[in-house]
Formats: sequence, C-alpha cells, structure tokens
Amino acid sequence: MTGGLEYALIAVAALWGAAAGALLPRAAHRFAVPAGEEWRSACPRGHPLAGWLGPARCRACRETPYGTDAGTASGAGAGAARSTGAGPAYGTGAAVPVTVTGLVCAALAAATGTRPELAVWLLLAPAGVLLATVDFRVQRLPDPLTLPFAATALALLGLTALVPEHAGEWTTALLGALALGAGYFVLFLINPAGMGFGDVKLALGAGAVLGWYGWPTVLLGTLAGFLCGALYGGALVVARKAGRKTSIPFGPFLISGAFVGLLIGAYTA
Repeated sequence: MTGGLEYALIAVAALWGAAAGALLPRAAHRFAVPAGEEWRSACPRGHPLAGWLGPARCRACRETPYGTDAGTASGAGAGAARSTGAGPAYGTGAAVPVTVTGLVCAALAAATGTRPELAVWLLLAPAGVLLATVDFRVQRLPDPLTLPFAATALALLGLTALVPEHAGEWTTALLGALALGAGYFVLFLINPAGMGFGDVKLALGAGAVLGWYGWPTVLLGTLAGFLCGALYGGALVVARKAGRKTSIPFGPFLISGAFVGLLIGAYTA
C-alpha cells in the first residue's frame, strides 16, 4: 500500500470512528444502570428519550426552564428557555468517545491496511468502546451488546473469509471464540465474585476477533487483557483507592487486551 493511500485510509477510518463515537453517549447513558435494573428510558428530569444513538442531550430539557417540572412549563417560559438554550445535558459529553473511537479505528486501519477484514474491525470498534464505557461506569456488560457482538463478529468474519486477500481463518475465529469463552467460564465458576458472567459472554466475541489471526494472537490478546487489569488494580491499591478485595470491572481490560492482540496480529499477518 502506497504512502498516500495508507494515510487516506487512516484518515477515513479516524473520521468514521469519530462519527460513530458521537452517537455513543446516549446509548451509554441508557445502558449504564446497575444490574437488575431496567435500561433508562428517560433523562434525569423525566423526559422520555428518543432512540438509543446520539448525543447525551435532551431536547425537552432545553425547552423547559430550570426549576420547572416536565409538563408544567408555561408557553412563555418554554419559549424563554428555548431562546437561551437552557437545559442540562445528561450523561457525559461526546469528547471522550469521539476521541477514543477515532483513535482506535485509525490504529486498526494502520495495522490492517486494505485487507477486507478492516471493515469488520471498524464496525465492531464502536461497540467495544460502548461496552468498555458501560462496564467502567456500573460494572455491567449488557446482554443486548455482548451476545450480538460475538454473533456479529463471527457472521461478518464468515463473509470476509469469502473475499480475496483476507489474512485470517474463520474456523480459527470460531474455535477462538469457543476456547476463550470456555476459559472465562471456568474462571467464573472458580471465582464468581472476581469474574462476572458478562465477561464470559464478552470473551466469545473477543475470542472470535483474536482467533481470526490465529492462536498466538488469541494468547497474546488474552495475556494483554489480564496484564492491563492487573496494572490498573495495582495502581488503585498503591493510590489507596481500593483494597485487594475490591471488585473492578474487567470488561474494559478484556477489550483493551483484544485490541492490542488484534493490532499486533493484523500488523504481522
């Protein structure tokens, strides 16, 4: 791949990642609820949320003055709020997901080049960022994200295996998903307090992605995930923000490890 084409591909991937990242804040807000609770369907002030994708802002809040309950604002007050842009955002801003998703997609493009599996990585990357965000906030990996992530990865990689010039094997991707999922399931059985069942489901998708480039990539990505988790937990203990028995979300590190393994696997393929 020539230098000009390579830079153009990276730039397009970064723009795609940034655009996809801008759609994640609302989904992160709706999914980031403790285990056992329903997904959020309203903003903090009680206005119904429309859709799952988009910025973390409520149009109804902008049209309702501060200190006025939803549904009771006068027409004049609502007009004043609309003219001044009043109304708080819910959740967090888009700067972090836009930046992170853009950088992740750019790195994947740089490592994969023009091979057809790049399209799969770019489609899955925003979902990985969303999963990591939700798990960091509430230590929960939603089933509507983890299970479709694994199924989508396998389905897309199966189609990619039919396209010339790909650099992986779908059979190994399937076996990698089963192997990593089984490994995490054993860890869950041994220590349910330290490994959630959501991590087991997420491992299916991570194993599929890593397995595409072979067993060394599966091993590398798995070890990188545990190393990232250990470093984070150790840093919290040193900073006295957690004890040795403090529970930390492992999903973000599972995803980070898969990202590292995927980068190296794609670059060396």
